Amino acid sequence: MILSDRRILEEIEKGTIKIEPYNRDCLGSNSYDVHLGSTMAKYKDAVLDARKHNEIEYFEIPEDGYVLQPDDFYLGVTLEYTETHAHVPFLEGKSSTGRLGIDIHATAGKGDVGFCGNWTLEISCKQPVRVYRGMPIGQLIYFPVEGEIQVRYNQKQTAKYSHQPNKPVESMMWKNRF
Repeated sequence: MILSDRRILEEIEKGTIKIEPYNRDCLGSNSYDVHLGSTMAKYKDAVLDARKHNEIEYFEIPEDGYVLQPDDFYLGVTLEYTETHAHVPFLEGKSSTGRLGIDIHATAGKGDVGFCGNWTLEISCKQPVRVYRGMPIGQLIYFPVEGEIQVRYNQKQTAKYSHQPNKPVESMMWKNRF
C-alpha cells in the first residue's frame, strides 16, 4: 500500500515525514516531486575500486544548465532535505525525466525508516541532455511498515549515509568488510 496525498499531509502534520523546502504544488495524488539540487559530482578515477575510498570532484550546475554525457556517471543531489520516521520512502524518476533518457538511480531507490538527509542521485543518460538546478527530477512515494522497527536508520551505528548534506555523497562501500 502506498500513502495517498491526504495521508502524506497527515504524516507531515504529525512530523513522521519532513520535506524542506515543502511546496504543496509538488504533492501528487500519491507522491511528492523532488528537484535537482545545484551541486553535482563525478568520480576522479576512471576505474573505481570497491575496496577503496573513491574520491569525487564537485561542481555547480551553471544557470544555463549542464550537459550530461552518456558515457559519464554523475552523482547529483535532491534540493529537498527529507526525514521519514515511520514509513519506507522510495525515490523514483519522473516519467518526464525518463522520457529525456535520464536515469536517477542505478540501484538505490529505497530508503530506510529513519533516513534523514538529501538524497544522492546516481545519474546516467542515454544521449546528451541539458539539466538545470531546480528542475523536477524524481518523486518520493511512501509505504507503511508492517510491525515495529527496532532500530531506525538514523540510530544505527553503522549507517553510512545518515544525515546526508545538500551535496552528493560518494560510495561508502569501502567501509564494509569483505
